[in-house]
Amino acid sequence: MKFEDYRLAPEIKKSLKELDFKRPTDIQYKAIPPVLRGEDVLAIAQTGTGKTAAFAIPIIHLINQQKTEGEVLGISCVVMVPTRELAIQITEVFNAIGKYTNVKTLTVYGGVEQDPQIKQLNEGIDILIATPGRMFDLVSQKYIFLNKVKVLILDEADHMLDLGFIKDIHDINRFIPKKHQTLFFSATIDKKIKKLAYSLVNNPIRIQISPKDPVAKNIEHAVAFIEMDDKRFFLERFVNLNPESKILVFVRTKVRAERLLKALERVSITSQTIHSGKEQDERTNVLNDFKSGKNNMLIATDVSSRGIDIPDVDFVVNYDLPEQVENYVHRVGRTGRASKKGQAISFCSKEEKEVLDEIEQYLDKKIHTVKITKNDYLETIETSNESHSDWKTLIQQSEDFEKKRKKKKK
Repeated sequence: MKFEDYRLAPEIKKSLKELDFKRPTDIQYKAIPPVLRGEDVLAIAQTGTGKTAAFAIPIIHLINQQKTEGEVLGISCVVMVPTRELAIQITEVFNAIGKYTNVKTLTVYGGVEQDPQIKQLNEGIDILIATPGRMFDLVSQKYIFLNKVKVLILDEADHMLDLGFIKDIHDINRFIPKKHQTLFFSATIDKKIKKLAYSLVNNPIRIQISPKDPVAKNIEHAVAFIEMDDKRFFLERFVNLNPESKILVFVRTKVRAERLLKALERVSITSQTIHSGKEQDERTNVLNDFKSGKNNMLIATDVSSRGIDIPDVDFVVNYDLPEQVENYVHRVGRTGRASKKGQAISFCSKEEKEVLDEIEQYLDKKIHTVKITKNDYLETIETSNESHSDWKTLIQQSEDFEKKRKKKKK
């Protein structure tokens, strides 16, 4: 079935054609009809399978139809998400699909001035995409009114629970009408998430795509066993072997991100970092640079990973293995989006072997091991452009970064 065969507004079909959306993905095919019928939906699908469009398309159609018929709506739909980057990303999808409709979408999140957001709220919106903190602030200030909400969407619900938003998820139900449609979307599910989901939905249509394999089949996985202190040399070599590729690198902490940035600078490799230690405007600019191709390498922490929905990421490099095995799924899902091929490579040190075992158990399969001979290993280190003897400089740079970080906290 093609999108042109759906009973959607012509304005939406025009946008989908421009976006080159020809046929729905599995999650879109299964979710769009029940959403249009007004049913609650509990959807579990791998990252990169088109979940956002699965709820954006039918919601925009319904609101556009109601407005065309002259109904005065106010905020009809709330999409609640865990991170600012994800809020921005989802808003871009809604705006692209609703481009030719008269449906107005706004995103609100913290870390930026609230006045521009208030101005747009006063002008009237139909769909609110928000992180909980800023949304509840504006509700308490009486700039946001949720008494006309017909649809509540919880996206990346598993990540929201990781970040402790469970109280916010329950609180929003105090502000919206008791009778409303709830759409619950997540990439992974466990007992805790399942319990929360069923407490929020009413006789939901349950959709689960590829439940046995949480990672899309079009992503190739590999792991290389590299000691922690040697990882930067292998990343240098990897980047030099793939000079035109778009590479997304994941590390454990923002301190590690900045240290890796400096290490790459020493060998003349340009990259940028994104993490919670940066101001929101800077994070947005960094993402835009990566998206546009102005910069082809981005170093990120897990806090920011869900909002990095960038087309054509060739490689995801797990420079550090994630502390939570589920995050492996979300990291590698940044490549191989939709039907495109993607590659994920993990650098695993001795200290991380136990985490690798847990990831393989979670995936229910072994990850292909890249064989590195002793000669290749030594050659990679010895041929690095970094001066190995300049340890004083390395220590000084590390200390300078720590001082800046502590000063910023004050």
